[in-house]
Amino acid sequence: MSSDGVFVHPDGRCLSDRVGDGTRVWGFAQVLDGAVVGRDCNICGGAFVEGGVVIGDRVTVKNSVLLFEGVSVGDDVFLGPGVVFTNDMRPRAHVKRSGDALLPTTVEQGATLGAGVVVVCGTVIGHDAFVGAGAVVTADVAPHAFVVGSPARQIGWVCRCGERLPADLTCPCGRSYEQAGVGLRELP
Repeated sequence: MSSDGVFVHPDGRCLSDRVGDGTRVWGFAQVLDGAVVGRDCNICGGAFVEGGVVIGDRVTVKNSVLLFEGVSVGDDVFLGPGVVFTNDMRPRAHVKRSGDALLPTTVEQGATLGAGVVVVCGTVIGHDAFVGAGAVVTADVAPHAFVVGSPARQIGWVCRCGERLPADLTCPCGRSYEQAGVGLRELP
C-alpha cells in the first residue's frame, strides 16, 4: 500500500494521481495519466484504463476490461472479465480523434456488465441494469433492465440486489418497483 492509500501490484502500472484511497491496481493492469478512479475500487489484471475515463467508488473492473477516453462509470458498478468499451463511431488508423470528437458512454450506479460485453459508444446504461454475458450494447439500456444478445435486447427487469424480477415487480428480497418512464422506480 502506498502512502496515498492506493495499492499497485509490482507488475501493475498507475500513472494517474487521481486514484482514491483503498483502490487496488493488480498485475499487468494500467491506469493512465488523466484517468480518475474512485475509492475502494478493484482494477484486476490486464485491465486498461485510459486517460479521460472516470470511475466512481467501489467499482469492480475484472480482468482484461478495456476502458477508453470518454467512458464514465458510476459507483458500485461491476464490469465482468473482458468487457470492452468503444469511443469512436468511425475509427480510422490515420485519423486521431480525442475529446469532443469521441462519443461519451455512461454506466450508471449499480449496473452490472457480464463477461465479454461490448459497449458501443454514445450509449447510457441505466442504474441497476444488468447486461448479460456476451451482449453487444448498441442502444441505451433502461434502469433495472435485463438485456442479452447481439444486439442487446431487453428480456426482463432486475432488482437492485441482482435478482430477476417476476411480473409483479416484487423481489424476494423485499423490494418492490413500478414502471416509471423507460425504467423502473423503487417503491418506498
